[in-house]
Amino acid sequence: MAKLARKLRLADYFALAFGTMVGVGWLVLMDDWLGRGGPVGAMLGFALGGILLLPVGYVYGQWVQRLPDAAGEAAYTAQVFPPIVSYFTGWIMLLAYFIVCPWEAVAVGKLAAYIFPSLNSFELYRVAGQPVFLPRLVLGIALTLFLALLNYRGIRLSANFQNWTTTFVLLLFVALLGISAVYGAPANFRPAFQGAPWISIVLTLQIVPYFMTGFESVPKVAEEAHLEFPSTGFFRAIAMALFVGAGFYVLAIAAVAYVAPWQGLLGKHFVTAIAFEQALGARWPVRLILVMAMFGLFQCFNGNFVASSRLLFAYGRRGTIPPRFGEVHAKFLTPSVAVLGITAGTLAGVLLGDALLVPVTEVGSMASALGWMAACVSFWLVEKRISMRVVTGLGIMVSLLLFLMKVLPIIPGHFSLAEWIALGIWLALGAILRTRS
Repeated sequence: MAKLARKLRLADYFALAFGTMVGVGWLVLMDDWLGRGGPVGAMLGFALGGILLLPVGYVYGQWVQRLPDAAGEAAYTAQVFPPIVSYFTGWIMLLAYFIVCPWEAVAVGKLAAYIFPSLNSFELYRVAGQPVFLPRLVLGIALTLFLALLNYRGIRLSANFQNWTTTFVLLLFVALLGISAVYGAPANFRPAFQGAPWISIVLTLQIVPYFMTGFESVPKVAEEAHLEFPSTGFFRAIAMALFVGAGFYVLAIAAVAYVAPWQGLLGKHFVTAIAFEQALGARWPVRLILVMAMFGLFQCFNGNFVASSRLLFAYGRRGTIPPRFGEVHAKFLTPSVAVLGITAGTLAGVLLGDALLVPVTEVGSMASALGWMAACVSFWLVEKRISMRVVTGLGIMVSLLLFLMKVLPIIPGHFSLAEWIALGIWLALGAILRTRS
């Protein structure tokens, strides 16, 4: 039986982790971030989230050295828990990656329509009151099929695409920070928080797991590491992604709030672009931001596509879902059937349109935190050294806290009925696939 191609190095792993983490949320949802915490509250929320996730990242770095398996959390929990626990842990984590794919496919149409308003035409139907337009739908479908083809034909093609898009995003981001520093003013930061400081930070922390999900995508492609790649390189890539990713979000919020009064931006679409347009009185910064956002969208979509297809492949290989998903293409050495499965699911999600955007963020946050907690608990049970258990214990507490912030009704911003229903549907789908395997 063919095995997956082994071609990835450190730069590839960093680009995958960072790209899976950073998409277009900093443009599409900046008004939501500022509305939750204000500039300082949102910045502290992301900075604190990045720091708190370091113990979790460390645990993943240890796990992948010991068990380089594309099943990730499912493989880790299988070492200490019954098969059904392992299965649904991985299935929940698959949701965290997969759910981003239709999100980005929808976002590309929304982003393009800002540049070409004529794309907001030929309304086909509505979902939860939100219109679905034919041109935007076609764009989302086209991008999905392009990435599917890329990933079907080889991990090297996909990794090269990821490296290029990540490089462009970081270069354009530096230019954006320079513009904000020149044209902004400290007075625009006032007030620093949206409400009480602690509530502002907590409301931001609730969504951090979704936007920081990606560092743990590294183990999903651990089996595709180059033969000369050292096992210690996995944690290096994870740590680099956490630091650069958290820093990216903190500086993005600072750049927007510094360049224009943030309270006047709430409730508007593409707040990041509007802020720079207001400050400079010109359209060229908007074009720069939109180009950067397109590259961000491509890297995030591709990164999550890779991670979710590998998890689905690993499940098929284990026989916990229909084994066909575990097949490797004889020529391209890719999980071809799993790639087609993620493609089909993404195309189905695209049909929901804009109504998908914000609820997806909430469900993805919970799924990520639960997966992190399961990986940490499993490692704590197999690791006997006190020093390692202390670090792992911190990871357990952090991930548990992030999980509880989404499910406890007493905490503002908890799951709504619609989000519980969406989670229930996903778990039911997992149960059906498991019984049919």
